[in-house]
Amino acid sequence: MSNNSVKIFEALNWASSFLKEHHREEYAGELLLRHFSGLSRTSMLAMMRDDLDAGVWDILQKAVKRHAEGEPIQYIIGSEEFYGRSFEVNDHVLIPRPETEELVYGTLKRLVKLFPEGHPVELVDVGTGSGAISVTLKLEKPVLKVTAIDLSEDALGVARKNAATLGAEIDFIHGDLLQPLILQGKKVDAVISNPPYIPIADQEWMSDIVTEHEPHMALFAGEDGLDLYRRFMDELPLVLKERALVGFEIGAGQGEAVAALLKNTFPHANIEIVFDINGKDRMVFAEML
Repeated sequence: MSNNSVKIFEALNWASSFLKEHHREEYAGELLLRHFSGLSRTSMLAMMRDDLDAGVWDILQKAVKRHAEGEPIQYIIGSEEFYGRSFEVNDHVLIPRPETEELVYGTLKRLVKLFPEGHPVELVDVGTGSGAISVTLKLEKPVLKVTAIDLSEDALGVARKNAATLGAEIDFIHGDLLQPLILQGKKVDAVISNPPYIPIADQEWMSDIVTEHEPHMALFAGEDGLDLYRRFMDELPLVLKERALVGFEIGAGQGEAVAALLKNTFPHANIEIVFDINGKDRMVFAEML
Protein backbone atom coordinates (compact mmCIF):
# COMPACT_ATOMS: atom_id res chain seq x y z
CA MET A 1 0.00 0.00 0.00
CA SER A 2 1.26 3.49 -0.85
CA ASN A 3 1.66 6.36 1.58
CA ASN A 4 -1.07 8.42 -0.09
CA SER A 5 -3.84 9.03 2.41
CA VAL A 6 -4.42 5.62 3.91
CA LYS A 7 -7.57 5.49 6.01
CA ILE A 8 -7.36 4.02 9.51
CA PHE A 9 -9.68 1.14 8.57
CA GLU A 10 -7.52 0.35 5.50
CA ALA A 11 -4.36 0.27 7.61
CA LEU A 12 -6.07 -1.99 10.15
CA ASN A 13 -7.34 -4.36 7.44
CA TRP A 14 -3.90 -4.54 5.85
CA ALA A 15 -2.17 -5.25 9.19
CA SER A 16 -4.67 -7.96 10.16
CA SER A 17 -4.51 -9.67 6.75
CA PHE A 18 -0.71 -9.53 6.62
CA LEU A 19 -0.40 -11.09 10.08
CA LYS A 20 -2.99 -13.77 9.28
CA GLU A 21 -1.04 -14.75 6.14
CA HIS A 22 2.05 -15.18 8.33
CA HIS A 23 0.17 -17.26 10.94
CA ARG A 24 0.23 -14.59 13.62
CA GLU A 25 -2.63 -13.24 15.75
CA GLU A 26 -4.62 -10.71 13.69
CA TYR A 27 -5.43 -8.70 16.83
CA ALA A 28 -1.74 -7.70 17.09
CA GLY A 29 -2.37 -5.38 14.13
CA GLU A 30 -4.84 -3.35 16.16
CA LEU A 31 -2.52 -3.24 19.20
CA LEU A 32 0.32 -1.91 17.06
CA LEU A 33 -1.89 0.62 15.28
CA ARG A 34 -3.24 1.95 18.57
CA HIS A 35 0.22 2.09 20.11
CA PHE A 36 1.85 4.08 17.32
CA SER A 37 -1.15 6.35 16.71
CA GLY A 38 -1.76 6.93 20.41
CA LEU A 39 -5.46 6.20 19.94
CA SER A 40 -7.68 4.45 22.45
CA ARG A 41 -9.87 1.67 21.08
CA THR A 42 -12.94 3.92 21.28
CA SER A 43 -11.21 6.76 19.38
CA MET A 44 -9.88 4.36 16.76
CA LEU A 45 -13.38 2.96 16.10
CA ALA A 46 -14.83 6.46 15.87
CA MET A 47 -12.12 7.59 13.44
CA MET A 48 -12.05 4.57 11.12
CA ARG A 49 -12.65 6.71 8.00
CA ASP A 50 -10.07 9.36 8.92
CA ASP A 51 -6.66 9.46 7.25
CA LEU A 52 -3.83 7.83 9.18
CA ASP A 53 -0.78 10.05 9.65
CA ALA A 54 1.80 9.13 6.97
CA GLY A 55 4.58 8.79 9.54
CA VAL A 56 2.48 6.44 11.69
CA TRP A 57 1.59 4.38 8.61
CA ASP A 58 5.28 3.99 7.76
CA ILE A 59 6.19 2.90 11.32
CA LEU A 60 3.17 0.58 11.49
CA GLN A 61 4.14 -1.30 8.31
CA LYS A 62 7.65 -1.92 9.63
CA ALA A 63 6.34 -3.04 13.03
CA VAL A 64 3.78 -5.43 11.52
CA LYS A 65 6.50 -7.01 9.37
CA ARG A 66 8.77 -7.42 12.41
CA HIS A 67 5.98 -9.19 14.29
CA ALA A 68 5.20 -11.37 11.25
CA GLU A 69 8.84 -12.47 11.33
CA GLY A 70 8.42 -13.54 14.95
CA GLU A 71 9.47 -10.60 17.09
CA PRO A 72 7.19 -10.41 20.16
CA ILE A 73 4.77 -7.51 20.07
CA GLN A 74 5.88 -6.46 23.59
CA TYR A 75 9.47 -5.95 22.39
CA ILE A 76 8.25 -3.88 19.43
CA ILE A 77 6.07 -1.72 21.67
CA GLY A 78 8.73 -1.78 24.39
CA SER A 79 6.45 -2.55 27.32
CA GLU A 80 4.05 -5.00 28.94
CA GLU A 81 1.35 -4.59 31.58
CA PHE A 82 1.87 -6.41 34.88
CA TYR A 83 -0.32 -6.07 37.96
CA GLY A 84 -1.86 -2.92 36.50
CA ARG A 85 1.46 -1.20 35.77
CA SER A 86 3.48 -0.76 32.60
CA PHE A 87 6.95 -2.35 32.60
CA GLU A 88 9.61 -1.63 30.01
CA VAL A 89 10.80 -4.82 28.29
CA ASN A 90 13.39 -5.67 25.65
CA ASP A 91 15.16 -8.79 24.41
CA HIS A 92 17.37 -8.92 27.53
CA VAL A 93 14.40 -9.89 29.73
CA LEU A 94 11.47 -12.28 29.67
CA ILE A 95 8.10 -10.75 28.92
CA PRO A 96 6.10 -10.81 32.20
CA ARG A 97 3.23 -13.33 32.03
CA PRO A 98 -0.20 -13.08 33.68
CA GLU A 99 0.50 -16.31 35.61
CA THR A 100 3.34 -14.56 37.42
CA GLU A 101 0.84 -12.03 38.78
CA GLU A 102 -0.61 -14.98 40.70
CA LEU A 103 2.81 -15.67 42.24
CA VAL A 104 2.91 -12.05 43.46
CA TYR A 105 -0.65 -12.25 44.80
CA GLY A 106 0.06 -15.56 46.59
CA THR A 107 3.24 -14.13 48.10
CA LEU A 108 1.51 -11.02 49.45
CA LYS A 109 -1.26 -13.14 50.99
CA ARG A 110 1.23 -15.42 52.76
CA LEU A 111 3.45 -12.58 54.00
CA VAL A 112 0.47 -11.11 55.87
CA LYS A 113 -0.20 -14.49 57.47
CA LEU A 114 3.44 -15.25 58.37
CA PHE A 115 4.69 -11.90 59.59
CA PRO A 116 2.86 -9.61 62.02
CA GLU A 117 2.17 -6.02 60.97
CA GLY A 118 5.19 -3.85 61.69
CA HIS A 119 7.62 -6.77 61.39
CA PRO A 120 10.41 -5.63 59.01
CA VAL A 121 10.41 -8.30 56.26
CA GLU A 122 13.46 -8.75 54.04
CA LEU A 123 12.52 -10.34 50.73
CA VAL A 124 14.69 -11.42 47.80
CA ASP A 125 13.54 -11.84 44.20
CA VAL A 126 15.97 -14.18 42.42
CA GLY A 127 16.29 -13.85 38.65
CA THR A 128 14.43 -10.55 38.62
CA GLY A 129 14.54 -9.95 34.84
CA SER A 130 12.41 -6.87 34.10
CA GLY A 131 11.86 -6.39 37.84
CA ALA A 132 8.15 -7.16 37.51
CA ILE A 133 8.02 -9.29 40.69
CA SER A 134 10.33 -7.23 42.92
CA VAL A 135 8.93 -3.84 41.87
CA THR A 136 5.32 -5.00 42.23
CA LEU A 137 5.91 -6.52 45.67
CA LYS A 138 7.61 -3.34 46.90
CA LEU A 139 4.84 -1.08 45.56
CA GLU A 140 2.02 -3.30 46.86
CA LYS A 141 3.67 -3.68 50.29
CA PRO A 142 5.99 -0.68 50.83
CA VAL A 143 7.21 -1.88 54.25
CA LEU A 144 9.10 -4.73 52.55
CA LYS A 145 12.85 -4.42 52.20
CA VAL A 146 13.37 -5.86 48.73
CA THR A 147 16.56 -7.12 47.11
CA ALA A 148 16.60 -8.29 43.49
CA ILE A 149 19.31 -10.50 42.01
CA ASP A 150 20.06 -11.38 38.39
CA LEU A 151 22.92 -13.05 36.55
CA SER A 152 22.45 -10.73 33.57
CA GLU A 153 23.78 -7.16 33.85
CA ASP A 154 21.58 -6.23 30.88
CA ALA A 155 18.47 -7.50 32.66
CA LEU A 156 19.42 -5.57 35.81
CA GLY A 157 19.65 -2.42 33.69
CA VAL A 158 16.03 -2.91 32.59
CA ALA A 159 14.90 -3.71 36.15
CA ARG A 160 16.63 -0.64 37.60
CA LYS A 161 14.93 1.56 35.02
CA ASN A 162 11.50 0.08 35.80
CA ALA A 163 12.05 0.54 39.53
CA ALA A 164 13.07 4.18 39.01
CA THR A 165 10.15 4.91 36.66
CA LEU A 166 7.60 3.33 38.99
CA GLY A 167 9.14 4.68 42.20
CA ALA A 168 10.18 1.44 43.90
CA GLU A 169 13.20 1.47 46.19
CA ILE A 170 15.01 -1.82 45.62
CA ASP A 171 18.56 -3.05 46.17
CA PHE A 172 19.75 -4.62 42.89
CA ILE A 173 22.62 -7.10 42.94
CA HIS A 174 24.45 -8.79 40.09
CA GLY A 175 25.02 -12.45 40.89
CA ASP A 176 24.16 -16.12 40.47
CA LEU A 177 21.10 -17.30 42.40
CA LEU A 178 21.63 -16.73 46.14
CA GLN A 179 25.44 -16.57 45.97
CA PRO A 180 25.63 -12.81 46.71
CA LEU A 181 23.71 -13.30 49.97
CA ILE A 182 25.76 -16.36 50.94
CA LEU A 183 28.99 -14.39 50.40
CA GLN A 184 27.64 -11.56 52.59
CA GLY A 185 26.46 -14.03 55.25
CA LYS A 186 23.03 -12.40 54.96
CA LYS A 187 19.79 -14.00 56.20
CA VAL A 188 16.37 -13.08 54.81
CA ASP A 189 12.68 -13.71 55.56
CA ALA A 190 11.47 -14.58 52.07
CA VAL A 191 12.87 -15.83 48.77
CA ILE A 192 10.66 -15.54 45.69
CA SER A 193 11.69 -16.70 42.23
CA ASN A 194 10.41 -17.35 38.75
CA PRO A 195 13.52 -19.18 37.55
CA PRO A 196 14.17 -20.83 34.18
CA TYR A 197 12.16 -24.07 34.26
CA ILE A 198 11.67 -25.29 30.68
CA PRO A 199 13.29 -28.61 29.70
CA ILE A 200 15.77 -28.15 26.84
CA ALA A 201 13.88 -30.59 24.57
CA ASP A 202 10.74 -28.41 24.69
CA GLN A 203 12.41 -25.94 22.31
CA GLU A 204 11.32 -28.17 19.43
CA TRP A 205 7.60 -27.48 19.78
CA MET A 206 7.63 -24.02 21.35
CA SER A 207 6.64 -20.90 19.42
CA ASP A 208 9.49 -19.25 17.53
CA ILE A 209 8.29 -15.96 19.03
CA VAL A 210 9.62 -17.28 22.36
CA THR A 211 12.59 -19.43 21.36
CA GLU A 212 14.12 -17.04 18.83
CA HIS A 213 13.61 -13.79 20.71
CA GLU A 214 13.36 -14.20 24.48
CA PRO A 215 16.63 -14.82 26.41
CA HIS A 216 17.42 -18.55 26.63
CA MET A 217 19.22 -18.20 29.97
CA ALA A 218 15.88 -17.09 31.43
CA LEU A 219 13.90 -19.95 29.87
CA PHE A 220 15.72 -23.28 29.88
CA ALA A 221 17.04 -25.37 32.79
CA GLY A 222 18.47 -28.76 31.85
CA GLU A 223 16.93 -32.06 30.79
CA ASP A 224 13.88 -31.91 33.07
CA GLY A 225 13.72 -28.16 33.72
CA LEU A 226 14.47 -28.63 37.43
CA ASP A 227 18.19 -27.72 37.50
CA LEU A 228 17.70 -24.34 39.19
CA TYR A 229 15.31 -25.71 41.83
CA ARG A 230 17.94 -28.31 42.75
CA ARG A 231 20.54 -25.58 43.16
CA PHE A 232 18.13 -23.60 45.31
CA MET A 233 17.90 -26.55 47.71
CA ASP A 234 21.65 -26.26 48.39
CA GLU A 235 21.53 -22.48 48.83
CA LEU A 236 18.20 -21.73 50.56
CA PRO A 237 19.16 -23.23 53.97
CA LEU A 238 22.16 -20.88 54.04
CA VAL A 239 20.14 -17.67 53.66
CA LEU A 240 16.73 -18.24 55.25
CA LYS A 241 15.79 -17.22 58.78
CA GLU A 242 13.95 -19.78 60.93
CA ARG A 243 10.55 -18.27 60.13
CA ALA A 244 10.50 -17.85 56.36
CA LEU A 245 8.63 -18.03 53.07
CA VAL A 246 9.75 -19.51 49.76
CA GLY A 247 7.65 -19.00 46.63
CA PHE A 248 8.47 -20.47 43.22
CA GLU A 249 6.80 -20.24 39.86
CA ILE A 250 7.05 -23.62 38.11
CA GLY A 251 6.28 -25.21 34.77
CA ALA A 252 2.97 -27.08 34.43
CA GLY A 253 3.47 -30.65 35.67
CA GLN A 254 6.47 -29.82 37.90
CA GLY A 255 4.51 -29.22 41.11
CA GLU A 256 5.02 -32.60 42.75
CA ALA A 257 8.73 -32.72 41.89
CA VAL A 258 9.46 -29.21 43.23
CA ALA A 259 7.31 -29.82 46.34
CA ALA A 260 9.29 -33.02 47.00
CA LEU A 261 12.61 -31.14 46.71
CA LEU A 262 11.39 -28.57 49.23
CA LYS A 263 10.01 -31.22 51.59
CA ASN A 264 13.33 -33.03 51.51
CA THR A 265 15.21 -29.79 52.30
CA PHE A 266 12.72 -28.42 54.84
CA PRO A 267 10.99 -31.46 56.40
CA HIS A 268 8.90 -29.36 58.83
CA ALA A 269 7.72 -26.75 56.34
CA ASN A 270 4.14 -26.29 55.24
CA ILE A 271 4.34 -26.91 51.47
CA GLU A 272 1.58 -26.08 49.04
CA ILE A 273 1.18 -26.57 45.29
CA VAL A 274 -1.04 -23.83 43.84
CA PHE A 275 -2.85 -24.01 40.50
CA ASP A 276 -3.21 -21.01 38.19
CA ILE A 277 -6.36 -19.58 36.56
CA ASN A 278 -5.95 -22.14 33.75
CA GLY A 279 -5.98 -25.05 36.21
CA LYS A 280 -2.26 -25.85 35.82
CA ASP A 281 0.13 -26.35 38.73
CA ARG A 282 2.04 -23.07 38.55
CA MET A 283 3.37 -22.19 42.02
CA VAL A 284 4.87 -23.95 45.00
CA PHE A 285 5.07 -22.20 48.37
CA ALA A 286 6.94 -23.35 51.46
CA GLU A 287 6.19 -21.75 54.83
CA MET A 288 8.71 -22.30 57.62
CA LEU A 289 6.93 -21.49 60.89
